[in-house]
Amino acid sequence: MPDRDAAALDGLKIVDFSRFLPGAYPSWIAADMGAEVVRIEHPREIAKHAAMFGRDDDPAQAARRRARPSYPRNKRSLMINPGHAAARPVLEKLIAGADVLIEDYRPGVMAAMGYGYEAMAALNPRLIYLSVSFAGQDGPYAGRAGHDPMALALAGALGRLNGLPLPSLPGLQVADVLAGAHASIAMLLALAARERSGRGQHADVAMSDASLPLLLVGMGREDDMGKLPPLGQWHPKGGVWLCGDGGYICTTDMEPAYWRRFCAAVGRPEFAGLQHDFSRHAEVESELRALFLTRSREEWFALLSGAETQAMPVYSPEEALAHPHNLARGRVIEVPLAGQEPVRQLSLPFTLSDSAPVAPRAAGAAGADNAAVLGELGFDPAALETAGAFSEERG
Repeated sequence: MPDRDAAALDGLKIVDFSRFLPGAYPSWIAADMGAEVVRIEHPREIAKHAAMFGRDDDPAQAARRRARPSYPRNKRSLMINPGHAAARPVLEKLIAGADVLIEDYRPGVMAAMGYGYEAMAALNPRLIYLSVSFAGQDGPYAGRAGHDPMALALAGALGRLNGLPLPSLPGLQVADVLAGAHASIAMLLALAARERSGRGQHADVAMSDASLPLLLVGMGREDDMGKLPPLGQWHPKGGVWLCGDGGYICTTDMEPAYWRRFCAAVGRPEFAGLQHDFSRHAEVESELRALFLTRSREEWFALLSGAETQAMPVYSPEEALAHPHNLARGRVIEVPLAGQEPVRQLSLPFTLSDSAPVAPRAAGAAGADNAAVLGELGFDPAALETAGAFSEERG
């Protein structure tokens, strides 16, 4: 096992104003790899979150709700109102000593609160200022608010995401994760550039921009994307097949050798020569759909795996989290929670041979670290509370 002292981002300091997954993702990566992350939690945003998703009156359930997400892990929480005058000296001192500031407000909101890029770069010229927004800091749609499906829609990806003629809302946060991953890349690139220049810079990451790479393969195949094959038409590059027990299996035997193996394994070797015969595809698909109904999901998986074709059961989220492969890879972990059963979380989606993540610590209550963080900065929490710095109202 790698040594804990080898955590890749030990000593890095991040001030994280983010509220949602795209902005919280890069600080999740950083915190797990040893960075000191202070999460700025606006009382008004906490109230808004409760209005959207509900609140738990039972303290134990409230603690579990806060601790369950993976991405606030290993971060400290400073609950303070950035728009309040009494909060300004605190946040300016925190930012002056930071390497990275992350924010996910609409363009202009941070500046209106007094923490825009220009002001913070003047305060700390080495600061990497990472802005994650719906459509970016400029362009005709820069001022728009939006969540995951809208970003996919703007990127031209939502209409093709389910592979069907009618678009639908995704069941997972695709643009959020893409934006978070690209924000992590942008942050690390800006830090690498600072090693050479000594200067910070503004990194602008848009959810819509981060979704555009979903079009890369199609763009590589056609000059005019309108000429891509119509959605909903089957092609022998694979499929999702309903099995006899009600489960599904996915196959991706698009390469000729795999397609031949697949056809032989399912007892239809005559289909091997029909891979590019579009006039026969409907007939082949119909027969395969009937064929897959004759065995269970696991029977088909065993048969196709034995033939070394490309097949995988379509696992539910719960099945995937309990799957031996994902567990063996260390991708699903249990994180301690005081007085309760551990919470199940995801580890970082990669492994470095010589740089270990820190021990996981689940997020505590909003403001749980106020006393410690404020004390380190030389501020009196009681005086700030009297001044109203922790209220929802602007000062």
